[in-house]
Amino acid sequence: MDTLKIILTGATGMVGEGVLMECLENPNISEILSVSRKPSGKKHAKLKEYIVSDFLTIDMNDENLKGYDAVFFCAGISSIGMSEEEYIKTTYDVTLHFAKAVLNQNPNMVFNYVSGAHTDSTESGKMMWARVKGKTENALKKLGLKAAYNLRPGFMKPVEGQENVKWFFKPFIWLFPIFLPSKSLTLHEVGRAMINAVQKGYPTSTLEIKDIKNLAV
Repeated sequence: MDTLKIILTGATGMVGEGVLMECLENPNISEILSVSRKPSGKKHAKLKEYIVSDFLTIDMNDENLKGYDAVFFCAGISSIGMSEEEYIKTTYDVTLHFAKAVLNQNPNMVFNYVSGAHTDSTESGKMMWARVKGKTENALKKLGLKAAYNLRPGFMKPVEGQENVKWFFKPFIWLFPIFLPSKSLTLHEVGRAMINAVQKGYPTSTLEIKDIKNLAV
């Protein structure tokens, strides 16, 4: 099985850091380009970093993005306190611009997007964030990528040793897997599912919690 060269976003957030740590230790990954607004603080022979202050300024012909098999798009922001227009810009616009840029450099690109449980594929529900995430998922599937997988995880247990975990989140880390096992995942599982989606494929492009668990095996 050939190893993969991947681009990862969100390495300074909890989800991205956890997926990055899985990828660094996973033998199926040979190279990782972390594209982020600030350095991750991690050093590893597999890891390269590309610092970009504004993803919307990335050029469609940016050769820093050339030569990769897949994107693990883990960057994201909470919708709390944001208008729908602002959230569309930071979520839909940023993700689609990035996807188009990497696709332009890598025609056989697989794009794995961390969306969220209860995302609204109809784009017409009451929850603003769910509509915008649904709009983003739908647009990615129409881009002409080799494959686009939209992961909808619930609670995600951090990888041991992670630094980017909010203080208010830490007391509950051990409770969810015990009391709500069907609604929780580990970030090791999320990372492995992303890797396996690229190397093995999956019958559906929308990956709910049970699909992520199945694909992580």
